[in-house]
Amino acid sequence: MNRRPLNCRLGFLKMFNSSTEEVTPGSDTPECRQACGVSSSVDRSGFNETTSYGPASASSGSSHHSLDAGSTSSSHGPTLPRIPSGQFPHSFRLGCTSSSVLASTSDSTPIYSHGGTPSHRRTLGSNPARTPLTDHTATTSSSSSAATSGASVVVAVVEGRGLARGEIGMASLNLKCPELVLSQFADTGTYAKVITKIHISVPLEILMPDTASEKGKGTKLFNLITENFSGVAFTAVQRKYFNERKGLEYIQQLCAPEFGTVLMEVQAKYYCLAAAAALLKYLEFIQNSVYAAKSLKVSFKGSEQTAMIDSASASNLELVVNNRDHRSDHSLLGVLNHTKTPGGARRLRSNILEPLVDEDTINIRLDTIQELLQDEELFFGLKNAIGHFLDIDQLLSVLVQIPKQETVQVAEAKITHVIQLKHTLDLVPRLRMVLKNCNTALLKAYSTSLEDNRFDMILQQIKTVINDDTTYLKGSLNMRTQKCYAVRPNINEFLDIARKAYTEIVDDIAELVNQIGERYGWPMRTSFSTARGFFIQMKLEGVVLAEGKLPAEFIKVSKQKNNYSFTTADLMKMNDRCDEALREIFHMSYVVICQLLSTIHQHIHCLYKLSDAVSMLDMLLSLANACTISDYVRPEFTDTLAIKQGRHPILERIARQQPVANNSFISEGSNFVIITGPNMSGKSTYLKQVALCQIMAQIGSFVPAEYASFRVADQIFTRIGVDDDFETNCSTFMLEMKEISYIIHNVSDRSLIIIDELGRGTSAEEGIGICHSVCEFLLSLKAFTLFATHFLELCQLESLYPNVENQHMEVQHIRSGDTGAEGVVYTFLLNRGCSEERHYGLRAAEMTALPSDIIQEAKTVASKVSQQLLAKHQSDPETLRQRAVYHLATRLLQTARNSRLNPDSLRMYLKGLKKQYEAELQAAGQAASTDTAEE
Repeated sequence: MNRRPLNCRLGFLKMFNSSTEEVTPGSDTPECRQACGVSSSVDRSGFNETTSYGPASASSGSSHHSLDAGSTSSSHGPTLPRIPSGQFPHSFRLGCTSSSVLASTSDSTPIYSHGGTPSHRRTLGSNPARTPLTDHTATTSSSSSAATSGASVVVAVVEGRGLARGEIGMASLNLKCPELVLSQFADTGTYAKVITKIHISVPLEILMPDTASEKGKGTKLFNLITENFSGVAFTAVQRKYFNERKGLEYIQQLCAPEFGTVLMEVQAKYYCLAAAAALLKYLEFIQNSVYAAKSLKVSFKGSEQTAMIDSASASNLELVVNNRDHRSDHSLLGVLNHTKTPGGARRLRSNILEPLVDEDTINIRLDTIQELLQDEELFFGLKNAIGHFLDIDQLLSVLVQIPKQETVQVAEAKITHVIQLKHTLDLVPRLRMVLKNCNTALLKAYSTSLEDNRFDMILQQIKTVINDDTTYLKGSLNMRTQKCYAVRPNINEFLDIARKAYTEIVDDIAELVNQIGERYGWPMRTSFSTARGFFIQMKLEGVVLAEGKLPAEFIKVSKQKNNYSFTTADLMKMNDRCDEALREIFHMSYVVICQLLSTIHQHIHCLYKLSDAVSMLDMLLSLANACTISDYVRPEFTDTLAIKQGRHPILERIARQQPVANNSFISEGSNFVIITGPNMSGKSTYLKQVALCQIMAQIGSFVPAEYASFRVADQIFTRIGVDDDFETNCSTFMLEMKEISYIIHNVSDRSLIIIDELGRGTSAEEGIGICHSVCEFLLSLKAFTLFATHFLELCQLESLYPNVENQHMEVQHIRSGDTGAEGVVYTFLLNRGCSEERHYGLRAAEMTALPSDIIQEAKTVASKVSQQLLAKHQSDPETLRQRAVYHLATRLLQTARNSRLNPDSLRMYLKGLKKQYEAELQAAGQAASTDTAEE
């Protein structure tokens, strides 16, 4: 892989910032890439990548080689003298192989996904090393999600065999964040948990044992993963690398001391340890670098700590991506995301997809947001302090890796990383000061964690080597200066000489350009771009050129209107000298910086604390910021879902006016709500609104309402939309059945279920039958269910089951004074009872261009059919009495659990309950007398 030349990557000196213009082209030019001459042919370890499944390639002779401890790395670019291994006393190397081992692997060996369809071809010996900053999408097959989100997570998955089938072990590591996340859990036959976890991580690559896909007959889990993640690179790894003993050894060697307690959690979790062993070995093979000992954050996450939202529900609710326009911020993430750092944005996204289920943790976050909203000085102080932080996770990732070869690019990068580290640590005292007088438990905990004296210790050590005024600046011109003069003078005599030579060359370049300008009498200025290095720019107005051309000594001329850009042979030679001087500076600076890093390495893990604090504070500030834009309220957590005047958070952002607010009430006594109403009356919007408010509450956010109470949901399911799925060859009806089957198999008593239309893809009789049976199954559970339907026959369930409640979207009928034509006004308001509207689909059809005679005929036929189908249904008196007793009992129970009323208010409320109960009994008595009279 060709790398950019140094003159394409570096900035310019301070002294020319005022007179030198930086030009950043849209892309590298071919001449820039050709001029580079610095490519890296990096040897990869002899990690066997097996492709034993799918049709055999004619030349796919895969040979198995043992892992070798030796290492031979080469680079066509300038290499640095190796730093003695003593500089990194804590380095932990897993071993790598010589290029002769790789040479025996066939170039045409394909990597298969979908059990035999080639998704991409990869040559083990020819691939360049990947770095944490390298986008990996070139090796995947058209994964738009991976490409657009800059996917950087590699996931290893392994399933138990025999009696342990269904026990899943997972290990994942973000190449931009040095945190190894381990998971182990028992999954159902649908593998819903593992598919959801992989979706949330947005994987770059998935590793599985080769035995899972043997001879093209993959296991069920393998087939599901390749089906659901068709655009993600899949790699089969020999089963022997999934070794739990080796995994535990790796974690013991790599885990930072602060996270050592994770060893107690995982030492008996054999499957996640096995996945970790394969993942760490593979990452060394891919990146051509190893993680330093005691440097990784290792965490174990079970499946019970967060609510589960499957990928279809996340898409239906537009949690992180808008379905119409993926670039739009009209999603829940877009509404809440006011973060200032990449770490904060990642944390917010992760929380939205996996909301909390622990009430205490949620309330601690809510307390913090409340303090931020009440203390304006704290809010703006934190906002200003957080806004200057870089991506600490990414910085940590590169600091804890040890490259296997030292090139000029590695040297330059290391200098940049130390400058970024100094910049980050310089910000800690300011953050400490802002948090000094906070009151809530979470802010106090972060304030205490920032008192760690290692932050000051590392900064002082850095300042012994790095100049005090060196800092991270945007723009390659500024950073070039910072990198050149980062190391203090008088530390390395040869470095000082090289810098002096570099300064003289830059002075010569400026002098050369001035001389050329004076010779021709034209206003020339020195400019710089990453692609061209130093070049000349000038603007000619009213000047007539001989033959319409610039003099012959000016080469590589480009013109835009009256602006000319060009260079000369002398200037190009000076650019080469400048690059050579830079290489010398970076060589010697790198040696000094490596010595510095070896001294601070044992303390570097305190940055994990800082990363955690900054990302969490950034996320909470973002949630608090959302409250200042809209009128949000702090939610409570009870056993009831009660929202007063709730609003749809995304619609509120899109709409120019305030959207119509609605009340919601679901309790254990009435936990199944059937919603009816005409097309376009707002049913779908209302359903999504309830689910979005539930998720907002469970991530610790305030919600758009006047009052809100929620029951913590452990799972959120949705069944929305009536589209065919061509990818899986599913009709509308088949897709509905698959989704409802998934809900039925995974639902729990604390789930929230949103169903918008069911059974619409088949005949009316079958649709009603399926809806009726599904409803009877769901209402027998304690899950909260909102069920929107056009089948008005389902409203009769309210008379059969006391926990069913009918609600409808209200519409108003108006008659035009001029023409007498009847029209419909949508109020978007939710009211009790079943919809009285009939044939509202035909009203919607009237609003289109269908001919009036067709509409009229449709109305006639529909009226006759409905007269035959609809018979008046009355509840018997005994059912009504039982319903009244059931409602009274559940309301009394709810009051006993959650009431915060004072004695007088409670007495009034109980009197109201008594009156309501008596009225329901009276209605039951009237129904009984009516039945007697009819007999």
